[in-house]
Amino acid sequence: MSKEQKAKSPKKKLNPEQIIAALQEDGAVAARLPSYEPRKAQLDLLEMIIRAFNEDAFVMAEAGTGVGKSFAYLLPAMRFALENKEKVVISTATITLQQQLFEKDIPLVAQAIAGSSVVKIKAVIMKGRGNYLCHRRLEDAIREPLLSEEDFKEIKQINEWAQTTKTGSRSELSFQPADNAWSSVCSESDMCAGIHCPWYENCFVYTQRREANSAHIIVVNHHLLFADLAARYQGAGYENSVVLPPFNRLIIDEAHTIENAATSFFSTEFSRTGIFRQLGRLYHKHSKGRRRKGLLVRLNSMLHSNDLLLDSMTAAMDKIRHSMEELDNCALQICGTEGVYRLPPDADKIPLQGLLFPGLKELRKNILTFTSMVRDLTENLNEEKAADPAVWEIKSILKRLESAAEICEVFNNYRKHENDILWIEKKSFTGAPWAVFTQSPLDLAPRLKDGLFSPNKTVVCVSATLVINGDFSYWANRCGLAACSEDPQINRPLLSGCFPSPFPYSSAVLLAVPTDAPLPDEEGWQNFIDNTVGRLIAAAGGSALVLFTSYQSLRSAHLAAQAELLPLGIRCLKQGDDDRSRLLQTFLSDTQSVLFATDSFWEGVDAPGDTLRLVILCRLPFRSPGDPIFEARCEAVDKRGGRSFMELSLPHAVMKFKQGFGRLIRRSSDRGVVAVLDGRLLKKTYGQLFLHSLPETMTSFTETDGIIRDMERFLY
Repeated sequence: MSKEQKAKSPKKKLNPEQIIAALQEDGAVAARLPSYEPRKAQLDLLEMIIRAFNEDAFVMAEAGTGVGKSFAYLLPAMRFALENKEKVVISTATITLQQQLFEKDIPLVAQAIAGSSVVKIKAVIMKGRGNYLCHRRLEDAIREPLLSEEDFKEIKQINEWAQTTKTGSRSELSFQPADNAWSSVCSESDMCAGIHCPWYENCFVYTQRREANSAHIIVVNHHLLFADLAARYQGAGYENSVVLPPFNRLIIDEAHTIENAATSFFSTEFSRTGIFRQLGRLYHKHSKGRRRKGLLVRLNSMLHSNDLLLDSMTAAMDKIRHSMEELDNCALQICGTEGVYRLPPDADKIPLQGLLFPGLKELRKNILTFTSMVRDLTENLNEEKAADPAVWEIKSILKRLESAAEICEVFNNYRKHENDILWIEKKSFTGAPWAVFTQSPLDLAPRLKDGLFSPNKTVVCVSATLVINGDFSYWANRCGLAACSEDPQINRPLLSGCFPSPFPYSSAVLLAVPTDAPLPDEEGWQNFIDNTVGRLIAAAGGSALVLFTSYQSLRSAHLAAQAELLPLGIRCLKQGDDDRSRLLQTFLSDTQSVLFATDSFWEGVDAPGDTLRLVILCRLPFRSPGDPIFEARCEAVDKRGGRSFMELSLPHAVMKFKQGFGRLIRRSSDRGVVAVLDGRLLKKTYGQLFLHSLPETMTSFTETDGIIRDMERFLY
């Protein structure tokens, strides 16, 4: 069938009764699930998503925990893709959720609908390039090692695995390679030779893309989705394959994370560690002697040049290193003890600007001098040598260095960049700290409106937290969907609805707020937290998740609680003591343990049953005043005459609060206590907004001693 014929083919509308029947008692999906009970909220959500496909509509839907949203969108998506020979892209917030959909939910739904069709549903999972091994780069890393002996041992382990893997996906490795080792052998878009690569036919990334071309369902994560949409928005078009094959039907799960995911993707940055890593790939001396290694050594050999040329290139690289070190030292002083500094567009006085801006200019000049020199040399190569993989990699590194030079230029002309947030942050893991220079977008709504919603016929956005007191306005304004409904050129219906959780919160959850809790800015609040957290956990017998908004507060409470809890046999785990996934696994495997955690654990923690009986929210999760992106966006709201606290700070905190509350009940049989130790919940007028955004629960609003008695009666 030609494109013209296909374009004229009428769309086959979905049959609502047929699809809804699959989730009713004894239906095709229900029959494959043990102890399945039809849920009205799930069926209502399913009906709305069917309408979205039939009417070419946008959907924003809040589906509470336990509604079963994945089945509600998979059934119509798979049926529509099958009957109309159209691709449907499903985007999730994390690779973990991708794997769950692909390995568990999609096969079950595909089997359920296979009986009525001779054509089988084909689904593929796609991850970002960095998750896949590159044969060419692995071959180079083995032939000419550029890393330490320890990292090279991992390269050899990866090489052994490469002989048997069918997907080349990092997740298949039996060990977790160091970032240095994996980054030297993984696929990277700007270092890909494409059809010129000798490994092209066996490339894991292109094999994945070829599979996606013939698929009905493509499961991606938000980062990969935005990589594709950004390229299309910037001129690649919507009719061709870019990162993903062309599509115009999209489902976004965990849609509350859209703005954060897009901000991360559209931000650019550079740092001393990043620049030094790129320079190290170009040239370095072996630690055990004077042997020269690196891509520039190979380039020098191709040019049949003497060491004078190589010396001139390395001398230019030394200038980059020196100017980067000087700039890094200046930036660290500017960041000070707070660790972050934002350049406000209207600021006339910036700390150490007499060093900062000359330092940025010097680094930019040295980078461009070096990249110009090396690029001139690569242009003198004949066609055969120019196609050498080493030359491709050199050119890619030059582009990365030039990207850093561009950011230097933006920082130097910060007054002209009112729509960008320019900030510096101090980072430190082990060893000496370093500074990161970042450029982030101020307002993503117009970009998301034009790049995400406008080009697509159906976009379904679903999450457990999209509304505040029944209102979608905050989320819809931030992600650009509200602007779509006001644009007559985007003629799309907008469907919305809240689909409540079927879990019995009114009998299964006790919401406890101590009336004697001080306000967080009052003297004695941290002492109250330190004294109360241990008592609450002891009363629950462990099995607790304690969530903070400050790591400093976490450390203090953790130290105080250990003295009380360890004699009771309750293990106290703390974020930062181990890798996030390993820490979470340890917590899940010990039903008496307690986990003290901050930001990233407010969502994405699934601990059903006796693993979690108590969630303590120590403080309402308002964003830190020191967050440069949030601070800049608040200033922009105030500047246009709005009220940033009501428009941004409060709604964001309520959404995060709902996520933290949602950690407790993950199954219909779960039961437990959510304790909030922030006095503002009861003493401030806006506290009612937090309370009204939660499902109906049992409550205990009394002094701490009374709460502990109520907890013990409720739990035991």
